Amino acid sequence: MFQDFLSAAALVTSPDTLLSIVIASFFGFVVGALPGLTATMAVALLIPITFLLSPIAAIASIVSAAAMSIFAGDIPGALLRIPGTPASAAYMEDAHALVLKGEAGYVIGASAVFGLVGGTIGTIILVAASPLLADFALSFSSFEFFWLGCLGLSCAVLVAGDDLLKGIAALMIGLLIASVGMDYTTGYPRFTFGTWVLLEGISFIPALIGMFALPEILRLLSSKSGPRTLPDAAPGSAPSKISKAGRRYWWTSLRSAVMGTGLGSLPGAGADIAAWIAVAVTRRSTKEPQLWGKGHIEPIVAGGSANNAALAGAWIPALVFAIPGDTITAIAIGVLYLKGVNPGPMVFIESGQMVYAVFLVFFLANLLLLPFGWLGIRLAGLVLRVPPSVIAPTLLILACLGAFAIDNDVTGLLVMLCLGVLATIMNASDLPLAPVVLGIVMGQIVEENLMQSLISTQGDLLAFFDRPGSAILGILTLLIWSGALIKAVLRLRG
Repeated sequence: MFQDFLSAAALVTSPDTLLSIVIASFFGFVVGALPGLTATMAVALLIPITFLLSPIAAIASIVSAAAMSIFAGDIPGALLRIPGTPASAAYMEDAHALVLKGEAGYVIGASAVFGLVGGTIGTIILVAASPLLADFALSFSSFEFFWLGCLGLSCAVLVAGDDLLKGIAALMIGLLIASVGMDYTTGYPRFTFGTWVLLEGISFIPALIGMFALPEILRLLSSKSGPRTLPDAAPGSAPSKISKAGRRYWWTSLRSAVMGTGLGSLPGAGADIAAWIAVAVTRRSTKEPQLWGKGHIEPIVAGGSANNAALAGAWIPALVFAIPGDTITAIAIGVLYLKGVNPGPMVFIESGQMVYAVFLVFFLANLLLLPFGWLGIRLAGLVLRVPPSVIAPTLLILACLGAFAIDNDVTGLLVMLCLGVLATIMNASDLPLAPVVLGIVMGQIVEENLMQSLISTQGDLLAFFDRPGSAILGILTLLIWSGALIKAVLRLRG
């Protein structure tokens, strides 16, 4: 073990690997900061380059690009109210509100610092408990994943605010969008309008771009204002405010990081769902509910800690059992196979130095969040000084490229346009967008696992509570639903 660690340290500190880490981090920073371009896309674009690199440098590039793009996605969300990645949409409203108060440096710096904290905690858990957590994840059946999906949908309503009815209405819209395509069990087309291009459903990335980017682009295009500047910085330096937030919300950061690692270790969950659930849990337990949505740092602490921790958690089943925790680790597993490294239970024996190298790269990639966070703060003012007449068409071109590139098909552009119009109408009606996004993400997961469970039990609903894990998740979900309903009834009577 110690010999493997020394060999891994020598490989990671070699010039070519260190150079790969820095270049991939910069690439991930640029991609993540562009609205609509996700961490998965950043990693996918690196695949041709990894053919030229050693196995260690290739995996280091993937890990570094993913960690940096997740952080960089917070920058356009905070500055322009256009999330760079789906995870950053979970706390975008508060981040943007803080920027409007003159806290841009505070927001971006906090995203970097708490991303570093979450990533480091996630990596420590990855190193210490990967076999245990991977075994726990593998014990999940369709019953547990169904209840986990329902729990995620519950969180979509909880993050919507105090108006439960509007949250449920927005969630139903998201589930309706998720139902487009072929029925999971019969293969019968649903809501496809007779066209084959919708048989596989609505692609998530064009939907995200349309719902979050297009309304803001339209607002910028209709704006007659000149170049914008950051509001005058609020009293107090950003580092001291971040330090104060760390002391005040240390438990929020720790809880969200542990939660993010656990969710990341579940195949199919990923950083996006981890961020949404962490923010929802924090909102339900906060002592300052009146500050949420108006420019509060607590959701940024929770979401930033959770999504970076989930990146490390996703490597637990990927390394130990060759089961990808998310799309990024799915790509990484493919690269490992190409490099002659076979993930699985024997990887610690056959390629121990590779495993420890991945651990070390995670620490280095997270440390780089600080200098790139400083770079993001310096670039923030430059972004806002660009006139809306210039930045809006540029963002529109990038949005169209992102929507088209995901499937190389014009259907993505049509999806972006239609859902952009829908989001504009929802904004005018004061309906929240967050539940729609999570409904689109989780709808297919819930449906598939529900149908698998019902088929395997011949429709026996009590079977959803037979397994211990399923029973715990099911009871927890039902308690959350009951609590929200009782709270809504009491509010109406009061």
